[in-house]
Amino acid sequence: MKIAIQGEPGSFSHEAAIKLVPGAKIMPCALSVDVFAALDAQNADAAAIPIENSLAGSVLEHFDLLLTHEVKVVRETLLRIRHNLIVIPGGSIEDVDRVYSHPIALAQCRRFLAAHGKMRPIAFYDTAGSVKQLVEQGDRHAAAIASEAAAKAYGAQVLAESIEDNAENYTRFFLVLRSGEAGTDREASNRGANKLSIAFSLENRPGSLVAALSALAAQGTNLTKIESRPVQGKPWEYIFYVDCQIGSPEDSARALDALRAHCGMVKELGRYREARGA
Repeated sequence: MKIAIQGEPGSFSHEAAIKLVPGAKIMPCALSVDVFAALDAQNADAAAIPIENSLAGSVLEHFDLLLTHEVKVVRETLLRIRHNLIVIPGGSIEDVDRVYSHPIALAQCRRFLAAHGKMRPIAFYDTAGSVKQLVEQGDRHAAAIASEAAAKAYGAQVLAESIEDNAENYTRFFLVLRSGEAGTDREASNRGANKLSIAFSLENRPGSLVAALSALAAQGTNLTKIESRPVQGKPWEYIFYVDCQIGSPEDSARALDALRAHCGMVKELGRYREARGA
């Protein structure tokens, strides 16, 4: 299976893709929109995307992309994120005055960067990509924040290990397929699907969200996450994304029907087995 990821080989998305589908072939993409475009064009069989980090929160762009593309979430995994300060071989911490990495990775290492005030954080498109650039340029005054796997992939040196602010740093990743290839309800049941992701919209009137959530509660549906995103071109209107626990395909159908009675739009984003541990 060829899996598209946003980022370079050695990135956390690469690691998550291999965890989701051992032995998969990785297709690196520069941007998240490129990942979904590759899936739409059938240049990739699947996509592995980060959807939520335990420290930095949700990856909001990916909620929008899941809604606007004909895809389904079929699997999730949790990945323990360990950030490292990486330099070219022979580099020293005294030389470093610039640190490159993905904005979320930089945000997860604020304490380390604050303790090393000389290091100026600079946002880059990818953690592993920042290591690749570092090695290509051979700049001893620059460093990257990325995984140990990225350092090994590009022949760089780990200067400081586990520099994230909190050890409880996990990212939840989705495995996404084209909707027509995501399998039937029976197949999802056989895989032990116990989680459902849904997107829905509401009329802009008092109590509409309460009514929708009350309808889910009346079905005995347990929500594990809710997120809102603005509707493009409609100021102050929102799309809501929820994750629910389910016990059977019938539970999914009841939850979706309960929402349809109150919502202008309801889209099932996927059914899958909840990830446990990392």
